[in-house]
Amino acid sequence: MTPEFNPKTIEKKWLQRWKNSKIFEAKPDNRKKFYLTVAYPYPSGAMHVGHARTYTVPDVIARYKRMQGFNVLFPMAWHVTGSPVIGIAERIKRKDEKTMKIYSDLYRVPKEKLERFTDPLKIVDYFSRDYKGLMNRMGYSIDWSREFITITPQYSKFIEWQYTTLKEKNLVKTGEHPVRYCPSCDNPVGDHDLLEGEGAAINEFTVIKFQCGSLILPAATLRPETVFGVTNIWLNPEVNYLKVNVGGETWLLSREAFEKLRFIKDGIREEGNIMGSELIGKTCTNPLDNKEIPILEASFVKPGYATGVVMSVPAHAPYDYIALKDLDSDIEPIVIIKEDRYRGIPAEKVIREMGIKDQKDPRLEEATEILYREEHSKGTMAKDILGYEGMPVREARGKVTEELVNSGRGDIFYEFSEQPVICRCGSQCFVKILKDQWFVRYSDDEWKKSTHKCLDNMRILPQETRENFSYFIDWLRDWACTRRVGLGTKLPWDSKWIIEPLSDSTIYMAYYTVSRHLRDIQPERLSPEFFDYIFLGEGDIEKISFRTGIPPDTMKKIREEFLYWYPPEWRLSAKDLVGNHLTFHIFHHTAIFPEEAWPKGIVVFGMGLLEGEKMSSSKGNIILLKDAVDRYGSDTIRLFLMSNAEPWQDFDWRENLLKNTARKLRQFYEMVEYAIGLSDEIPMRDIDRWILSRVNGAILETREHLNGFQMRKAIQTGFFGILNDLTWYLRRCKPNANVMKEIADLWVRLMTPFTPFICEELWERMGNDFFVSKAPYPKINEELINDRVRVKENMIIGLREDIRNILGATKTKPERIYLYPAPEWKRKLFSEIKSGKTMRELMQNSELKPHGKEISSLMNRIRPDDIEPLILTLNEETRYLSDSVDFLGKEFNCEIEIQPRAENDPQGKAKVALPMKPGIYLE
Repeated sequence: MTPEFNPKTIEKKWLQRWKNSKIFEAKPDNRKKFYLTVAYPYPSGAMHVGHARTYTVPDVIARYKRMQGFNVLFPMAWHVTGSPVIGIAERIKRKDEKTMKIYSDLYRVPKEKLERFTDPLKIVDYFSRDYKGLMNRMGYSIDWSREFITITPQYSKFIEWQYTTLKEKNLVKTGEHPVRYCPSCDNPVGDHDLLEGEGAAINEFTVIKFQCGSLILPAATLRPETVFGVTNIWLNPEVNYLKVNVGGETWLLSREAFEKLRFIKDGIREEGNIMGSELIGKTCTNPLDNKEIPILEASFVKPGYATGVVMSVPAHAPYDYIALKDLDSDIEPIVIIKEDRYRGIPAEKVIREMGIKDQKDPRLEEATEILYREEHSKGTMAKDILGYEGMPVREARGKVTEELVNSGRGDIFYEFSEQPVICRCGSQCFVKILKDQWFVRYSDDEWKKSTHKCLDNMRILPQETRENFSYFIDWLRDWACTRRVGLGTKLPWDSKWIIEPLSDSTIYMAYYTVSRHLRDIQPERLSPEFFDYIFLGEGDIEKISFRTGIPPDTMKKIREEFLYWYPPEWRLSAKDLVGNHLTFHIFHHTAIFPEEAWPKGIVVFGMGLLEGEKMSSSKGNIILLKDAVDRYGSDTIRLFLMSNAEPWQDFDWRENLLKNTARKLRQFYEMVEYAIGLSDEIPMRDIDRWILSRVNGAILETREHLNGFQMRKAIQTGFFGILNDLTWYLRRCKPNANVMKEIADLWVRLMTPFTPFICEELWERMGNDFFVSKAPYPKINEELINDRVRVKENMIIGLREDIRNILGATKTKPERIYLYPAPEWKRKLFSEIKSGKTMRELMQNSELKPHGKEISSLMNRIRPDDIEPLILTLNEETRYLSDSVDFLGKEFNCEIEIQPRAENDPQGKAKVALPMKPGIYLE
């Protein structure tokens, strides 16, 4: 008797067996290795389904590669540095209502546990255990022997070595620099410190000083090179602007801009105000060419963005172009950048291409971004721009800023790339210039060259993200790598500073390879020279051993393990980390490691949506993973997450789709169980050859999709495709037991990376005494991929659908259905059309010439690409139709008669027959 399908029982059974066998612990051996890592979690809250997508993708690949015979390393750790858990502990200590609601109601932390959350380490301990338990329940094939927390002393020694090495290479310096800053915490803040605005970067704007009498209109722009194409200034007439003394000059600023500027410049003061409407219609002077330009009104100018003063470059800024059109202005755009894709007036071209009609179209932002990137990467300055003629835009941009600032006609302003940016303490964050801060010198030109070289040799998925990485390598400037408070590693040479979270998580992939050895070594022994030997092969091993007390054999073993695993084949993380963590990851590898240890690939993830809305823990818009697993089971969650979207696309959690996935998974289980129980042996038939061909074709496609991380395509082919084909096969004929058992074996192994629990259970039910997780991934049998049986069966599938459509349209119940295969001359015709013959050439054929009128009509309707490469003969088609008579008769509950020569055809249906598409007459 077949056991009841119970996912929870199945999961519990196999989790215990995997744990007991330690099958996912990876150690060096003589196999080819495969090493991938994914961003380690920050355990300050409960794991939700968005996190599950992040960790399921690498697990599917890890399982797939393991079944291909690779020695796979897939490790995990816990990132707890920084101040987020400290802020959470402080808010819980003061009983902050919103925080208490999130942790008690949303995360459902027991009261007695929540009371202990005034200690940040209790938060870390609770949620890292929660994460680990759920990761195991999800079946992740993680090597837990390498687990660590980023505040353990051994890891801190590794970070100290990293920053000592960077300093020795002159890639860390002290100075002043803009940072994200919380005035309430009096501290720089990183992504993990924020409630909102995690992806916000600091944009450096060039302020261009347009003179209006004694007043400076400071237009802030990210594209200073476009100053030569300015046609007017935009002000919002509804805004009450401030007159602000900045270094002896009177600047016009919005109230919000004044508040921001206080953190950037010392000694500024408010001296009065003026409504924007009072300046509309006046003129001001462009500081670079002294041209007078008008001041126009624009309600789209946001006082909270940059300075609240905007210069208009309609030829190269879609917002400006369409705003002037809406005003019905006769101002002519001035083209000052040449680029092949958008010739003429670039802004007009991109607007027209995207079908944008007015200023309210949300795609204006996308249009701006497209043109910005295109002109930055490929544009050159026009020949009539004196001093800049023919210069690449990326070069001109810096030169214009330098000219403006050095001459006093410009300045620098800093603004977040998105708003709002809110600290976990609840306060609004600003950009602040910090003094005596330590910075990583991402601005170093030689370092950028090495990083570009590494990128050029990496696989990037999706491919279009490569351009983003290249952009950020060029764009990044010096990065504040330390802070005053928080958890983490102290700067080795300046202990009042702590290395900030993004800066201590750049090369931890190297630490994974040796972490299982280091946990038993006293941290004070882990000197920089020890790490120099382990990771770089530098130093005298005997002398290092003498000074550290670590035996030479131990050091050799640790280094050999690092050399075996490194570099990682893949690094996986979210798209909002491309501009920082993932690019830092490339930078730091090129600075510290030899070229042969540079990373080989990056996969960038999309974001998670819940019923169409962005997931957010702070807004309560999440589904806890525990709830989802309890309700649907882990395999269902895994299958749904992988089938919903490709990894780099945003996925949408929808309950109705999840329920359908659960039904399909149960159908998979029951279909394989059915195959296991079959015993009737039937001689091989064409329909059996068809299903074997389909399954082998699906294996080929699934492997190709998995090699490219295309999870959704892999499941569409390897799961839903085979499920549909088997459903048709079982409807079509009495199943062949041997064929079904062979397919069950292939299918279970094919699906194991996606649904490991159910596949382990089915594998055992088949009589196997070893884990399917270690079984070979199915390979194709090319001899079984049969194009002829595909064409034959496609004919039956199409014929059934055509008859159903006729019955639906005519509302009739026929007693008999006549089928008329196409004559041989039409098969000859199709072959000739497929080969590219013209009508004139066809009429030279004596067999075809008598049918000229009909051929002319067919030539107008049928293209060569519509015709199958393989065309059945009349005898083949008739024979296969005859073999299918019983099936079609049962389908339509009537007699089926095949007439190669139309003996009973009152409606002339034989004349419309085409090869593999018989004429149909219903009697």
